[in-house]
Amino acid sequence: MADEDEQLRVRVAWLYFMEGLTQADIAGRLGITRLRANRLLGEARASGLVNIQVNARLASCVALERELVAATGLKDAVIVPTPDDAEQIPVVLGRAAADYLSRHLGEARVRGLGIGWGATLRETVRHMAGASLPQLSINSMMGGLTYGSELNTFEIASEFARRVNAQCHYLAAPIYAGSPKSRDTILAQDVFRDAFERLAANDVALMSVGDLSRRSLLIRYGLPADVTVESLRAAGAVGDIMGTFLDQRGEPVKHAVNRRVIALPIERLRKVDTAIVASGGLNKAAILAGVLRARLCNVLVSDESSARAALGVLRGTG
Repeated sequence: MADEDEQLRVRVAWLYFMEGLTQADIAGRLGITRLRANRLLGEARASGLVNIQVNARLASCVALERELVAATGLKDAVIVPTPDDAEQIPVVLGRAAADYLSRHLGEARVRGLGIGWGATLRETVRHMAGASLPQLSINSMMGGLTYGSELNTFEIASEFARRVNAQCHYLAAPIYAGSPKSRDTILAQDVFRDAFERLAANDVALMSVGDLSRRSLLIRYGLPADVTVESLRAAGAVGDIMGTFLDQRGEPVKHAVNRRVIALPIERLRKVDTAIVASGGLNKAAILAGVLRARLCNVLVSDESSARAALGVLRGTG
């Protein structure tokens, strides 16, 4: 909680002293009350955080947030310091995403929240503040593994719903069908048509991305046995979002596996009011850049090194 308070205090101080926003503007942007913004500014002055400049390790993160928004058209970005231990990246990003989501759910009227899977999303759910949102529907946006795992979309969606006392709907199917034809047969059933209509109405989407290395959970656990990483690379893939493999421009590659994925079509993500990608690690710079280039999200939660590398790729310097 102390780290979260520090992050918010720095952001308030930066926006007030460095960008010249009013306390009312800051409250609206960060989803807090004007009274809290005023109190945080007072704490920043009293603690010595604010002198002539914002003296904090998060200052460069806040500057990068604004740079990302200006360069990519994002409506928001949350950038946190990169931990020394790369294994801790999902943990710190999960905390940051949970804080962002908790504020958003408290301020906005959200009826449908779609969720993907992965280590960062698992950590997000673990750090969500308890709430009572019985009118909210948590909807898994992609099929799951055929065996139990706390990283599975089914477990993540159900635990999220439990923590905020919400409804829960599953996409009760595997991530990939056996063939494009069998996928079409599955999706033609009434139950799946209804499910995809519900997914298309989500107000919020929470996702992660994966690369093509063994660090990717999808590569390790979810890729069909007849699909190789080499064939994905040959097709130009740099990673995936919700099981759909994309090239460096953020476009789906011409590979049969993309015609087998059972998930919300990625082009629908551009219509979601708040489409959040929470993901980090230098290995994901290319896929993060592709997702940003294709505007498949409008909120990014990432760590500083990864976000800076992705921005470098976008600008042709990474």
